[in-house]
Amino acid sequence: MIYLDNSATTRPYDAVIEKMVEQLREGFGNPSSLYGLGIAAEKAIKEARKQVAQLMGVPADRVYFTSGGTEGDNTAIFGAAAAGKRRGKRLITTAIEHPAVLEAFKRLEGEGFETVFVGVGRDGIVDLAALQSALNKETVLVSVMAVNNETGAIMPLAEIRRMIDDFNKQNGTKILFHTDMVQSLGKVRGGCEYADIATVSAHKIHGPKGCGAIYIKKGVNIPSFLVGGGQESHFRSGTENVPAIAGFGVAAQLAHENFEKRTTAMKEARARLLSGIRANIENIKVNSLDEVALDFFTPACCCSVLNVSFCGTRGEVILHKLESKGIYVSTGSACSSNKKGRSHVLAAMKLSDAETEGAIRFSLSEFTTIAETDETVNRLQEAVAEFRKLGSFR
Repeated sequence: MIYLDNSATTRPYDAVIEKMVEQLREGFGNPSSLYGLGIAAEKAIKEARKQVAQLMGVPADRVYFTSGGTEGDNTAIFGAAAAGKRRGKRLITTAIEHPAVLEAFKRLEGEGFETVFVGVGRDGIVDLAALQSALNKETVLVSVMAVNNETGAIMPLAEIRRMIDDFNKQNGTKILFHTDMVQSLGKVRGGCEYADIATVSAHKIHGPKGCGAIYIKKGVNIPSFLVGGGQESHFRSGTENVPAIAGFGVAAQLAHENFEKRTTAMKEARARLLSGIRANIENIKVNSLDEVALDFFTPACCCSVLNVSFCGTRGEVILHKLESKGIYVSTGSACSSNKKGRSHVLAAMKLSDAETEGAIRFSLSEFTTIAETDETVNRLQEAVAEFRKLGSFR
C-alpha cells in the first residue's frame, strides 16, 4: 500500500497506539476522581498538555483539549462572536477555509452577523489588500487558516497579525485573530505567536482521531462552548478522553523532537513526485506553489501537499484507478468527499471546470519513500494515458 492522503488523516505512530492501549487497560480512572486511579489519569493529561503546548510553542496553561479541529474552530468562532457582539457584528474569513469555519460563519450570518469571505490569488494565498479593506470598526474576528488543506498554500500569518494590530491601535478596536493550524502543526514552525486563538487536531500528526486542542492567548476571553462539570479549567466540560489525549501527547512529542528529519523527508519525497509528474505526464497544471517553506514569512507551500490537475481527465476516475493498484490519493478535502460539486478552494483560485475536474491532491508523510513516489508516477502515467485514450473515442 502507498498512502498519499495524509492531509485527510495519518497512520498513528506505534508509540501512540501503545500509549493509548496502556491507558485503556490500566489508566482508565476518571481524571476528576480523588483516588489514586483518577489522579494518575489527571497526571497523564497534564503530561500530554505539556507535550502539545511544546509543539505549539505556547504556555501549557493556555491549551485546552477538544474532540478535534471542528470543535476547536466552532469554539473559537462562536466564542469570539459572542464575546465581541456588543462591539460589532462583522466577521472576516477567507473563501478557502475548512468547512468547520465556513459553516460556522454561515450560521452566524443567519443570526445577524455580517460575514466577509475574502478571496485568494491564483497561488491560493489570501489577498492581503482585500483583507485590509475588509477591516472596519465593526469587525470583531478575523479567521485565516495557517495552511490550506487542498493546495498546501502557507498563509502570511505574521503580516495578518501586523495588519490587525495596526488597525486595533489606530481605531481602538479589539479584533481577535483565529487561525486553524490543523494542517500546519508539526510541518511549519510556529504560528501560535501570531494568533489570539489557534486550533489543532491530533490525527493529522500521527495521533488518534477524536482529539484536538485549542490555544487561547492570555488576556483573551471567550465563553465556553460546552458547559457542564467544568473540566479543562472550566473551559471545556465533559469527562476527558484520556487515552486519546495521552496519545496526542506522544504524537506531539515525536513531532517536536524529529521536526527536521520529518520535514526533510517530506520535502524530498514531494520534490521527487513533482519532478516525476512533470517529466512523464503532459498537459498538467500544478496548483500548489513549487517552493516549500517551513515558516510563515515566505509565499510557499507546505512540505506535505501537492495538488495537480491532469487536464482532460476526471480526478475521481484517476483516484480509483490508483486505488486498484494500492495507491491512495484524494480529489480534495476529505471532509467534503461525499459531496458533489466543484472544490471551493480551486474555484476561489479561478481554475476552470476542466482543471478542477482533473485535480488530484497528493499528501505525504515522513514515511513516504522515494520508491513510493516513483511507483506512483508510473501508475499515474498509465492511468492518465488510459483515460485520455478512451476519452478520444467519445
